[in-house]
Amino acid sequence: MFTILPIKGLFDQIEGFYCDGISAGLKANNALDLGFIYSDTLCEVEAIFTNNKFQAAPLKHYQMYDKNFKTNFVLINSKNANALTGQKGIENIDTIFSSLDFELVNPIMSSTGVIGNHLPVEKIIAGAKKFDLNSKNAHNLSKAIMTTDAYSKTTMYEVKLEDGSSFKIGAVAKGAGMINPNLATMLCFICTDANIPKEDMKEALLENSETTFNAISVDGDTSTNDTVLLLSNKKSNVYDKDAFKEVLRLVMHDMAMLMVSDGEGAKKAVAFEVLNAASYEDAQIAAKALSNSLLVKTALFGEDPNFGRIASTIGASRVVSDENKLVISYNDVIVYNKGEFVFNEQIEQEAAKVLKNDKFKIICDLGVGKYSFTAYGCDLGYEYVKINADYRT
Repeated sequence: MFTILPIKGLFDQIEGFYCDGISAGLKANNALDLGFIYSDTLCEVEAIFTNNKFQAAPLKHYQMYDKNFKTNFVLINSKNANALTGQKGIENIDTIFSSLDFELVNPIMSSTGVIGNHLPVEKIIAGAKKFDLNSKNAHNLSKAIMTTDAYSKTTMYEVKLEDGSSFKIGAVAKGAGMINPNLATMLCFICTDANIPKEDMKEALLENSETTFNAISVDGDTSTNDTVLLLSNKKSNVYDKDAFKEVLRLVMHDMAMLMVSDGEGAKKAVAFEVLNAASYEDAQIAAKALSNSLLVKTALFGEDPNFGRIASTIGASRVVSDENKLVISYNDVIVYNKGEFVFNEQIEQEAAKVLKNDKFKIICDLGVGKYSFTAYGCDLGYEYVKINADYRT
């Protein structure tokens, strides 16, 4: 048995982890743009990365290490993705780390921002030399890694086991645009003092990503830099496999939901719940098709309960389905019922009322099996176009 308790505060409360964010001049107006995570003992580390074929230089640099490497330092910059920068992009990372005076062991770099530009190496080196590795300021770090994010994204938990022992886990993340299943466009850094074995780390990340980061969509695009990094300094000397998997799921779900809610210009976060599909794969396909559909997203923005777009998207996904078994609901308001037309004036008003909420479910019962999956998405409106039209400027 175990108890999971949310903690008010950030992951810098975990013993042995230090962090901060500063301005290195990458962004205008002295905005925070460069951050670090440091551990005073070596950490076990695991990561999952984007499925994009053009992985950015920081991801390639990470994968050059031995698979069982440990680290004590992560450097994160915003404004520049260091993607599509060739071998020079990797060499620039080595140049940065070799220029720092800290005692770094297998340092990791993570970047986010505009694709196709080389890093401003001198600015990053000069900025990183200002770091105080005794600092505990996860709030500044969360600000420094933001790009188009409207707000920072953090979460923190403590797990108490039946014998009274405990461990902590927390995360900081960024992500608002280019969010799509197959790992969302985002960076997420998870720190824990759990004494988790190396072999359990990747398993827990992969298992939980399926229903969290791989189940969200803002705009259907997947970036070159997507990273989920898990660091464990093992200082608690406490571990329970089931407890860790569950609390990691909560951490990753928290971060994923904050990203969807912050979808560039988004006002609504929506769960697309597909029930009674013929297979688990069908449930995933249908739910993700709904979360990705531009027609569905714009209907959400207009608060239009256009169930025809929902049904059409399910049919276009080519999963096993039958219009005479399909039931579509907005929360508990049924708008389509097994081939029966129930969408009268009263039902439309009730459904439209649901769509005025910030958060709600669209439930699609396919009625052809026993499998289910929930994907998460948001509306898409004018602000998204404005943000992305001006992104490089």
